[in-house]
Amino acid sequence: MNGKKPATTTSTRPDHGSGLRFAFYGRTSTVRHQDRVSSQGWQRDMADELVAGHGRVVAAYFDAGTSRRIPWRQRPQGAQLMAAVSGPGSVIDAIVVGEYERAFTGTQFTTLYTWCNRHGIQLWLPETGGPVDLGNRDHRALLALLATQSQREVLRARHRVLAAMHNQATQQGRYLGGRPPYGYQLVDAGPHPNPADARWGRRLQRLAPDPGTAPHVAWMFRQRLAGHSVASIARHLNERGIPCPSSADPDRNRHRTRGSWILRTVAVILANPRYTGRQTWNRRATGTEGPASTPALSAKAAHPALISEQDFVAAQQVRAARPAGDGQTRRFALAGLIHCGVCNRRLDSHWNHGRPTYRCRHGHTSTQRAGQPRPKTLYIREDHLVDEIHVRLGVQDDDGHATLESAWTRSSRVATALRGSGQFIVCGSAEWRLQNIDSS
Repeated sequence: MNGKKPATTTSTRPDHGSGLRFAFYGRTSTVRHQDRVSSQGWQRDMADELVAGHGRVVAAYFDAGTSRRIPWRQRPQGAQLMAAVSGPGSVIDAIVVGEYERAFTGTQFTTLYTWCNRHGIQLWLPETGGPVDLGNRDHRALLALLATQSQREVLRARHRVLAAMHNQATQQGRYLGGRPPYGYQLVDAGPHPNPADARWGRRLQRLAPDPGTAPHVAWMFRQRLAGHSVASIARHLNERGIPCPSSADPDRNRHRTRGSWILRTVAVILANPRYTGRQTWNRRATGTEGPASTPALSAKAAHPALISEQDFVAAQQVRAARPAGDGQTRRFALAGLIHCGVCNRRLDSHWNHGRPTYRCRHGHTSTQRAGQPRPKTLYIREDHLVDEIHVRLGVQDDDGHATLESAWTRSSRVATALRGSGQFIVCGSAEWRLQNIDSS
């Protein structure tokens, strides 16, 4: 090129008799499943072949273990490259990328191209055979196609990974990583079934009961089945000096404080189906829709159970009775089964005039002004609602009529019927209806 830059460049930097001075950039998404040396090697080869006869690579930047979705300024090596280009006394005339899809996704290319123009340097791609010129119609069309392909590959890879993990959990019962639940420990389960992964030395793991903590899990479920509250279970664990999960396994719980048992810890354990011997995956609450938020449960047992499936299901239905200040026990049979038809919240259990009722204030709290516009508080009496549901579901009383002594029994019978049919109650100010859980 005799030291002259292509006509497509917008660079304002001086020419150099030895050609352009390039900074190479490459990237690999993982270091665990990809060989950094070989990945960097073939990307560098592509770049060297592209710039041959036009200059030489004077600096190399390679991000390993960095997602392409991360902006360049937040990538360790990408940020260093940009700092080197924009710094005083820069010796870089152009950036050459080993492969578009390794370096960019979404609008990242356009952002970097604009930044390069502002600093008077070129941006070279193997796909364009040289420096990119967005003033060229063919280049614009090619870059639009590359951006679409890159985004499509991201979505395809994500779908393949999630689908594979869902299948491995449900069909194979495979342990997919993460901290073992309290009461279990990890043991070796043999070589990886994929020959390539096995050659890398990867091995499978599975859950096995931990002799030190498994008995405490079984005790928690027995206490729950006996009708004890989550709070009382946590209190007894603390009184007995039983180490909580972060204390029992501090190496795998460094992000947590090694304190005492709390209500949430006990509640999470009592709600974890892994203790039935089935493997689970993706049980986190994401608040998203679609396959990514769908929990997976293995079709058959994958590890030794600490509790039977029947007892686990029964434990989920336990509602502990709480004594009130006057020593009386107040029980709410329909707790959790009534939703507000205005705001879709579950109604709060509320004892009013010596009887169980349910109410919804539609999110209103004492921190809000009373005069703020909001729907009127919804109140529902349990006995009135049970009478109407008896008629709707065709539930028969043992003695053919309701008495004061049978009020709890009648309400419990209705609650059992609703849970058995997979339904809940939606109440409005003037009417109510039954709705299937699956259609909610």
